[in-house]
Order: sequence, then structure tokens, then C-alpha cells
Amino acid sequence: MMPPVFPAVPSAGTASQALPLADNELAAMVALLIKSRRTILPKRLMLPGPDPDQLGMILDAAASAPDPGQLLPWRFVLIPQSARARLGDVFGAALIERDAAATPEQVAQAREKAHRSPLLMLAVVDGERGDPEIDLHERIVSAGCAVQNMLLMATALGYGSALTSGKALKSPVLRALFGLSPGEHALCFISMGTVRSRKGERLRPV
Repeated sequence: MMPPVFPAVPSAGTASQALPLADNELAAMVALLIKSRRTILPKRLMLPGPDPDQLGMILDAAASAPDPGQLLPWRFVLIPQSARARLGDVFGAALIERDAAATPEQVAQAREKAHRSPLLMLAVVDGERGDPEIDLHERIVSAGCAVQNMLLMATALGYGSALTSGKALKSPVLRALFGLSPGEHALCFISMGTVRSRKGERLRPV
């Protein structure tokens, strides 16, 4: 695994505590981190993934996301290797739900997707938790900010990452597997691991 690209920056704490770097240096570091993040699809990731301490740092980063009303309207479900076969079966079943004519090869390919990423999580948004005046759109934005914080921390730790979605997220069999309540929404899968290969760089919008 590559060593971390960026040193850890201690919390600024109270206003009386000085930042460890001059403002312009800190801004340059943050800009470099943001610009360094790339989507690395699960098929381009390999072991090792983040260890328990690093996963703790990644989840701590999520906790800094804006959260109107302090609802904590999102959660992340870690999918261990021991549960990947069950998830693969659900991916296959969800494909057959959508397309009864799916070939065995297509079903096998759908199942295989559950095994690609060294670390895999499902992001779930709760549309009903807490204050009903805070609508689903605000909750999804909060979850998106939490996910972006996680991706940036994974990048800082030297890992590749990606978000994946697909029609299976709305499947009843997937909802049942994760025990989602009627008000919960499966937002996306989050994959993390060591980069095996990269695609060519794409132009970023100005």
C-alpha cells in the first residue's frame, strides 16, 4: 500500500489554538487533497483495504458533514467478506426480478460485483428520522457531504475509492437483506482499497 499522501492535521480546537500551518499552506494542502481524489472503480481495487484504525478515521470524517437539525439522517453498513456471497445472491436475484430473461452469465456477473472491493459499505439515508420539517433532499445532501468527507480521507490515507449504484438498490430483496425500514433509502455503495490500476485522467471542469 502507498504511504499516506497527506499528514494528519490536528483539530483546530478552540479559536485560541493556532493552526499547525499558515492559512495559505493549509488551503494549499486541502486543495491538493481535493484535486487528488479520483474515482477508482471496484474492479481496479485490490487488498489491502483500510484497517480498523483507518476505517475509524474515515468514519470520523463523515461526522463533520453538515447535519441540519442534528438528525444524523444517514448511516453506513459495513459488508464483511463473510457476507459477500449473500449480497452476490441478492444482486443476482435483483437482476432476475428486472429481467426474467437474464442469462446465467449475466446473473453470475451480477453476483461477482459483490466480491470486487476490499472494503464495501452501503450508505443509507433515513427520510423520517427526527424533525419532519427537514425534508429528504436536505438529508440526502447531508449524506452526500458525509460520503465526500469519507472519500477525501480515504484518498489522504493512500486508498482508491468509488461510489456505485444501480437498479438493485431499489430491489425488495436488497432492502430485505439490509433490514431497511419503509422510510430508509439505499443511496449508494462505497468501495475502498489499494489501487491496482487507473484509467487515464479526465479533464476537470473549470
